[in-house]
Amino acid sequence: MSIAQRALILGSTSRYRRELLQRLRVPFDVVSPEVDETPLPDETPLALATRLAKAKAKAVAALHPNAVVIGSDQVADLNGEPLGKPGTHERAVLQLQRMRGQTVVFQTAVSVVCQASGFEQTELAQIKVRFRDLSDAEIDAYLRAEEPYDCAGSAKSEGLGIALLDAIDNDDPTALIGLPMIRTARLLRAAGIDLLGAIKP
Repeated sequence: MSIAQRALILGSTSRYRRELLQRLRVPFDVVSPEVDETPLPDETPLALATRLAKAKAKAVAALHPNAVVIGSDQVADLNGEPLGKPGTHERAVLQLQRMRGQTVVFQTAVSVVCQASGFEQTELAQIKVRFRDLSDAEIDAYLRAEEPYDCAGSAKSEGLGIALLDAIDNDDPTALIGLPMIRTARLLRAAGIDLLGAIKP
């Protein structure tokens, strides 16, 4: 089996990552990585995102050794403190109250692993996001409108959440949504996946 014929698997249950990967028009399966995402003691947001992206890719690759597997993770970094998915309205309110007027770095790591070929590479996108000095009323109105409780940092920049922001500094446009597609495509090419050659007319 040549590497170009290998199955592609997204080791994530995130609908945002699935929708982004579909842009490449390459068939892929989705497998839940079953990885504990609890931060280690004193682990930085950058280290946490990188470790979890690698762990997710490796966990799925262990189950599907002939496949090329993508793992990814994103951690919102507020002055060195990791902020995860809020899960509830109340926690999302607290996150946005803490982030208003602040610059938050979204650490987004992507790892590609193929156990059979020995391929393993990881890249990191760091997106600086400056939040407006939001009022409590604006925060509550936004959260009730978009309910971004499954998003690190409690906001969807691709939706109404853009109204919360003053600026985004990012060299990989989809990284803030959860999967840096420029870096992902680069890693897949390095793993032997011919993205454009795989497209059928």
